Amino acid sequence: MTTREMHDRMANAIRFLSMDAVEKANSGHPGLPMGAADIATVLFSRYLSYDPQKPDWADRDRFVLSAGHGSMLLYSLLYLTGYEDIDLEQIKHFRQLGWRTAGHPEWGHAAGIETTTGPLGQGLANSVGMALAERIMNARFGDDLVDHYTYVLAGDGCLMEGISQEAISLAGHLKLNKLIVIWDDNNISIDGAISLSDSTDQCKRFEASGWNTTRVDGHNPDAIAAAIEAARKSDRPTLIAAKTTIGYGAPTRAGTNKAHGSPLGAEEIAGARKALGWDAEPFVVPSDVLDAWRVAGLRAAKERKEWEKRLCAADASTRAEFERRMRGDLPQGFDQLIVDYKKKLVEDKPKVATRKSSEMALEVINALVTETIGGSADLTGSNNTKTSQTGPIKPDDYSGRYVYYGIREHGMAAAMNGMTLHGGVIPYGGTFLTFSDYARPAMRLASLMGIRSIFVMTHDSIGLGEDGPTHQPVEHLAALRAIPNHYVMRPADAVEAAECWQIALESTKTPSTLTLTRQNLPTVRTEHAVENLSARGAYELAGTNGDAAVTIFATGSEVEIALAARAELEKRGHRTRVVSVPCMEIFAAQSDEYRAGLIGNASVKIAIEAGVRQSWDAIIGSDGLFVGMSGFGASGKIEDLYKHFGITAEAAVEAVEKRLASA
Repeated sequence: MTTREMHDRMANAIRFLSMDAVEKANSGHPGLPMGAADIATVLFSRYLSYDPQKPDWADRDRFVLSAGHGSMLLYSLLYLTGYEDIDLEQIKHFRQLGWRTAGHPEWGHAAGIETTTGPLGQGLANSVGMALAERIMNARFGDDLVDHYTYVLAGDGCLMEGISQEAISLAGHLKLNKLIVIWDDNNISIDGAISLSDSTDQCKRFEASGWNTTRVDGHNPDAIAAAIEAARKSDRPTLIAAKTTIGYGAPTRAGTNKAHGSPLGAEEIAGARKALGWDAEPFVVPSDVLDAWRVAGLRAAKERKEWEKRLCAADASTRAEFERRMRGDLPQGFDQLIVDYKKKLVEDKPKVATRKSSEMALEVINALVTETIGGSADLTGSNNTKTSQTGPIKPDDYSGRYVYYGIREHGMAAAMNGMTLHGGVIPYGGTFLTFSDYARPAMRLASLMGIRSIFVMTHDSIGLGEDGPTHQPVEHLAALRAIPNHYVMRPADAVEAAECWQIALESTKTPSTLTLTRQNLPTVRTEHAVENLSARGAYELAGTNGDAAVTIFATGSEVEIALAARAELEKRGHRTRVVSVPCMEIFAAQSDEYRAGLIGNASVKIAIEAGVRQSWDAIIGSDGLFVGMSGFGASGKIEDLYKHFGITAEAAVEAVEKRLASA
């Protein structure tokens, strides 16, 4: 058992590494690491199950620093406990280009960073997905292989952000009792005292959402430990409100907003050293303190080895399935499954909405890929995200494969990211494309992290009809296409929908958004191809004999219009080809030769899409023609809307002939 004196010195090691690193960088947030050091010391030295020598151990506890601005707390812990990725040089180069110790923790930069945090509330919502994934995997593989906790350190900002309510209400409803949130309750935000902007009783809010709550002195290690032990025995998720002093130890800035987001300065740091009895030079940790931390880092190695024995003792099929799922590999036979399914579609030629095409593809996929976890933000019947294999996940019964997220688009997207980061499951979740606005911050972070989260966005244009412009996305395709490392896929028919699902599931380092129609579309891929043509991002759907005078580019529901326009132009003697562009981002990654050959040299290039023009000029050029939207939609029947806004084959033909006549 660590003495109080040694606990204090271990906590002070976090404090001084943090304030010294911020001071050297002349940038950062020293207040949280100084205030939360006692919490972190108790958690990492007594309770958190982790092994710096095997940081990817599947049954480790997850620690999420939701208040990511306090990143030096995490970096200090990773160095002190012996993670190879974070050595003292990394600490000394905090916030410097090319080093792992970025301004906010970034997943993939170093072992021990479980998710990218910084935008407040995201980490808290990620943790709900992690805790849910743990329960789902536990239901499948049992306590021997999956039985761990998810711990979160959150600040006032995390709890003020709206996403926090979406996250905690979902976690409370699902009774995710292995989720433990420790709130760094220091009463300070950037502007000053929390009382300037908020008077919420956070414990009552969490209690109303189905959580267990308790209040403790965040500088009393025994009180912190008792709260954690009680939380580990709870049948509900737990909030521990730990009252702390921001910038603890700083003689004039402690307890004030001046300790939050800027270096303390040499004089203040010297005063803190004196007040806390810390004689070591900057970046020096006394050997006995470092030894105590390194021993803490070895504490769970025995647990990890025992878990490895249990994994080895499991039957061969269980072990193989567990390891495959944790690696993120798809089951054998997946590619052939898609090929066979596409062949059937070409034979059957269904005329269905691509939201229905997506459901049909998922019905086939979910039978083989048993780790998929579906869901919807209260639009299951509209998004078509539920299949016969995906029974509901319920409180106390996590054996299902479908999450009813409720009207929580942002929380859903962030929880999906947490599920992906946990591993062992592949989440996909649906809403209307226009409501990607609510989910976009989490979608952006999925792209930044490079993880396989799959977003299903239906009702993708004015084609949804009578609901009107509030529900009709016009700028959303362009907005999502602006996110780096994000596949925005808009399939034209059932065959392309199957191909897009294959791409999304195989893209382990890029999240995908499938944008799908409400209205029925014909099968435009009438010849079977073993190759996934959509995997090039764009391909020639209909060619012409000889050089084309006109090339029409289109996506989704407008490919049908493009084909009709081509038929009319060919009748009028204009050689015309149609290029389907299911994914601009994948097309942009193709070779220069492929791109140039597909775009071609037709004198007229025209794009047809029921959205705004932005993002199309890279294909058609700034002088290319565009048939689409230039403003918001309207309420009305679909057939009336397309005519009203001029998104028709006739309009395309007229625009082409006008350009040809002026050439």
